[in-house]
Amino acid sequence: MRAWYTILLLPVLVASTATGRCRPAQASSRKDWDDLSTQERTDYIDAVWCLRGRPAVLPNDQYPGVRDRHDDFVATHINYTLNIHNDGLLLPWHRHFTYLYEKALQDECDYQGTVPYWNWPTTTNLTASPVFDGSPTSFSGNGLPQNNTSNLCPLNITPCPSPGTGGGCVTTGPFSNWSMHLGPFSLSQVVPYGDLPANAFAYNPRCLSRNFTTDWLAALNTQDKVDDMLAAADIEGFLELMSPSANGYAGAHEGGHASVGANMLDTFASAQDPVFFLHHAMVDRVWTLWQLGDWDARKDALNGTTVVHNPPGAPEVTLDTVMEFGVLDEPRRVEEVMDPFGGDYCYRYD
Repeated sequence: MRAWYTILLLPVLVASTATGRCRPAQASSRKDWDDLSTQERTDYIDAVWCLRGRPAVLPNDQYPGVRDRHDDFVATHINYTLNIHNDGLLLPWHRHFTYLYEKALQDECDYQGTVPYWNWPTTTNLTASPVFDGSPTSFSGNGLPQNNTSNLCPLNITPCPSPGTGGGCVTTGPFSNWSMHLGPFSLSQVVPYGDLPANAFAYNPRCLSRNFTTDWLAALNTQDKVDDMLAAADIEGFLELMSPSANGYAGAHEGGHASVGANMLDTFASAQDPVFFLHHAMVDRVWTLWQLGDWDARKDALNGTTVVHNPPGAPEVTLDTVMEFGVLDEPRRVEEVMDPFGGDYCYRYD
């Protein structure tokens, strides 16, 4: 794994592993968590814990905070954060990242299912949601209440979302004793051409924390907002609703992270919360549905650069842009990840 600013736009072509498109009827199905059976939910939770129990690939002397296989994914996300958010790589990079996590669960933990998605519009009350109700088949609940007085206020949300009702350690459900090992980082560090802090991979054990507020979901993640994204005429309009590049603005991607709050608001290290992958499966689901709405025109549609917030002069993302995934996978051209039914992929969303 290398410093973030050396990872992209490599002047090479990575060989495609494509063997032709699979048929939708053959594709594995990624399902809404709410629709899974008790056994299916338990199987997924067990697989996540299995991955946590497996040894890391990254060397501990160079990455002291990486203590297990799950942390390999967290460190990879940290390393590439300043290239894969609020820009042209958000969708393609996270599509492949989510696939690699799903594949690790299957190959290394004998998981027979797929990564489910968190269906934002059905979540009007986080603590009553099957994803977050704190039951044994949930992703655990809110953090313990803290004295929350400060809150984020995006320029495109009025009134400002409330500070949240938690903020402390998660104490209910199957992830109540889930520990985080890396970070935290500050939003002020999410800047174009920034440097990773010297302690980016330091060991800092602490509890999983959350700070629920439904205000973000009500503003950015309703069915009307999803419908607006699906109706977007082009990828530029789609991304403006999913994840605006302008600093200080928020879209559905940010709304999901912020509604869970606490560690999920840590742009660098949010993958430490196991619900991260359900959230990004939903991001990918909405993108996939938008692509399928006009496949010929949208399958390869891209907009933005390879640098967070799309600063002027930053390299534009193209199908030949090369993305890296550290120890998780070989480098991939953007073109390789644009088709959920092509290359290594063969999945659909129910």
